[in-house]
Amino acid sequence: RAFHHDRQGQLCQLLPWTEHSPHVQLQKNIYYDLYQKKDYLRDCIVADGTSYRGTRATTEKGLRCQHWQATTPHDHRFLPSPRNGLEENYCRNPDRDKRGPWCYTLDPNIRHQSCGIKKCEDAVCMTCNGEDYRGTVDHTESGTECQRWDLQHPHKHPYHPNKYPDKGLDDNYCRNPDSSERPWCYTTDPGPAVRLVTVEREFCRIRLCKKRPRTPNITTSCFRGKGESYRGRVNVTVSGIPCQRWNAQTPHRHHFVPEKYPCKDLQENYCRNPDGSEAPWCFTSRPTIRIAFCFQIRRCPDELDTQECYHGRGQHYHGHISKTRKGITCQPWAAQAPHVPQISPITHPEAHLEENYCRNPDNDSHGPWCYTMDPRTPFDYCAIKPC
Repeated sequence: RAFHHDRQGQLCQLLPWTEHSPHVQLQKNIYYDLYQKKDYLRDCIVADGTSYRGTRATTEKGLRCQHWQATTPHDHRFLPSPRNGLEENYCRNPDRDKRGPWCYTLDPNIRHQSCGIKKCEDAVCMTCNGEDYRGTVDHTESGTECQRWDLQHPHKHPYHPNKYPDKGLDDNYCRNPDSSERPWCYTTDPGPAVRLVTVEREFCRIRLCKKRPRTPNITTSCFRGKGESYRGRVNVTVSGIPCQRWNAQTPHRHHFVPEKYPCKDLQENYCRNPDGSEAPWCFTSRPTIRIAFCFQIRRCPDELDTQECYHGRGQHYHGHISKTRKGITCQPWAAQAPHVPQISPITHPEAHLEENYCRNPDNDSHGPWCYTMDPRTPFDYCAIKPC
């Protein structure tokens, strides 16, 4: 049910109660960490709610619940025990009722009633493909428990919360950090030593919101940010190669099918950014080149009107702009790919070559610049104006 960890003594002690148990007080102590099963923290139910251990104590009609240890006004056979969770007068599901947790009521004329607690998959809905879903579903469609995002067991993966701070990779909740069709998670399926077939990752069942959100900041002649809201009609890559239609699977097979990504506006063969890449892109019509960016689409002028500016040639610019005038993300100065730099923090230790911020370590007459993340663009000048 719960245990606390003594950090000084490096010992764990199981507790026969939780913070919801009668007469228990929760006190903070810098030397101890308290851990409880998630069942005691949820305010929604998984499956039929047999494991629900929340503190809801009224029915869906607003009637107060009868204590489980009481036999009036309604006599019953469900006696409390440490294992069945029949605490106080909290809603529970001791008989696996398909409608979920229920309780006996204090109304002599109404013996029992459902508590109407929502399933976790229905408590918070998702929009579009669920990239912004932050609900608490932590089981897959098949009912398998999800693996925590900050663990690498039983499945190794690249999506550690520290590397993707904006993806909401909390606990073991279903998320969509890679622009899949909908939220998913790695499973706790142990692997082939236990089962013949291993399910590494699986989609989660989450309710779709009735209203589709409007795409903010739609642009047609330029793009802002990463260009996810670009809805123009450019349909060739930066090198002039025609784009492949999004509803076609030749010459390149892909999963960005328009009907599965209704909010991404994958029309015709227009450049789009459905996966949060650096800029609008497309699959190309050449079998030898799978994808290419559409960097010829200009960045919107209002994005270039930044408050940051540089004096002289910008040798002393130490700001945090990390995009070029074409909207390409800068390559970190210490990186060796996609371009091997001639100038680096090692060769120019006094030039403040931090992260991937724009700098002018060689006193270029055109101002701050950077190596870029586009393999076809070795370097570019940055979206910074002279002061």
